[in-house]
Amino acid sequence: MKLSRTLLAVALFALPAASSLAETVWQMPTPYPQANFHTQNIEQFAKDVEAATDGELKIVVHPAGSLIKHAEIKNAVRAGQVEIGEFIISSLANEDPIFALDSVPFVATSYEDAGKLYQASKADLSAALERQRMTPLFSVPWPGQGLYTDRPIEIAADLQGARMRAYSPQTERLAQLLEAIPTQVEVPDLAQAFTTGRVNAMITSTSTGVNTAAWDYLTNFYDVSAFLPKNIVVVNTRALQALSPEIQAAVLDAAGKAEARGWSMSAEDHAAMRKVLEEHGIIVSEGSDELNASLMEVGAQMAAEWSKEAGAEGVAILETYQNSK
Repeated sequence: MKLSRTLLAVALFALPAASSLAETVWQMPTPYPQANFHTQNIEQFAKDVEAATDGELKIVVHPAGSLIKHAEIKNAVRAGQVEIGEFIISSLANEDPIFALDSVPFVATSYEDAGKLYQASKADLSAALERQRMTPLFSVPWPGQGLYTDRPIEIAADLQGARMRAYSPQTERLAQLLEAIPTQVEVPDLAQAFTTGRVNAMITSTSTGVNTAAWDYLTNFYDVSAFLPKNIVVVNTRALQALSPEIQAAVLDAAGKAEARGWSMSAEDHAAMRKVLEEHGIIVSEGSDELNASLMEVGAQMAAEWSKEAGAEGVAILETYQNSK
């Protein structure tokens, strides 16, 4: 009896250690607040992974840049400082043209077309990330970026001489081609910039308009869906490969579900935020046929410029995309 009790004590003592050894924990920094639909989708992804692996893999989500700031997340995953993370793809545009594609205005102006552009570029996008020892898991777009103005706009010529907020090389080039004046303004300074006349127009999402109470400083929103920039979730390749084949499969399965769910959440967020803009007195429309036609011409020119920079790879991607439409 004494021996049995000893063995039982040893066994009970060993259980927590064995359980601890079997459990893998990944740290996951994300840039956006917990209320943001991207973060909510990721938190569900983490829950799905834990459930599918019976707790053998746990992903701890750190939203709002609380663990690592947005600009540093990609390199943190690449270096193995954290196992997994989220960032906006276009933030890497200076590294490779493939990362700028989904932010070239007026190439894909709907969720359907954005999905087709994603599929056409997915292999090249994945390869560019894999060269940096990262494996992409899933990608989710922001809602289409619309045109906000402090005055009615009927044709593109109405934007000539206007000061347009620019926050990336793509939006700066867009302003130039519209003969507007590109002006650098950060989101927290938008209200003051519009109120003082520093800017008269900007391209951004319905969410940003709501978050910055755009109705306090401008009058019109044109839902032209200039582009649908995507966030991407990547995992350090070595960390992924260290998992058993069964757990790897569970992660990839949960990622597939998160991607499909995230695209739906994005569309729902856009519709909800557009309604909020209308409720607060913003005049919301799709814009005139003349305005949209001229914007598409600008988009074609910017796509040609992107294709030239990207070379044969870029030409092939755009041809595949156009053939899929």
